[in-house]
Amino acid sequence: MAIRTIREIGDDILTKKCKVVKEMTPRLQTLIDDMFETMAAAQGVGLAAPQVGILKRICVIDDYEHEQKYVLINPEITETEGEQIGQEGCLSVPGKAGDVKRPMKVTVEAFDREMKKFTLTGEGLLARAICHETDHLDGELYVDKTIDGIYDVMPPEEEEEEE
Repeated sequence: MAIRTIREIGDDILTKKCKVVKEMTPRLQTLIDDMFETMAAAQGVGLAAPQVGILKRICVIDDYEHEQKYVLINPEITETEGEQIGQEGCLSVPGKAGDVKRPMKVTVEAFDREMKKFTLTGEGLLARAICHETDHLDGELYVDKTIDGIYDVMPPEEEEEEE
């Protein structure tokens, strides 16, 4: 496994629509492992393949609230319910955040890393992460969906020093 470079806002790859994954390959298995390692190293909740320079419909999510990790290949949101407004950040937009309106509950159909189809329903933060990461696969960033624009946030180590 390896930590990959996270592409940042301004990189054209983040605005491109990703290609459907037709079959699992050893290279894609390595990509998924690297994405989990990269996301963990960056202390993220989710990571989409274009964020590491790969235009494939793959994203990973760490639902730390329920101690569950997900691989979503070719995800399609099939149902949404309610709404929530909350702060979002992105590993591709470091040091920034913004308030975004998302569904409170989301159902997504996707394939796992063995290319077995499954359905996942998430609420709250998991619903937000599913929407955020699937947006990346369509070349969309949260910064274009914020209610009042983006603002600066302090890195966690700076917040700790001030407490």
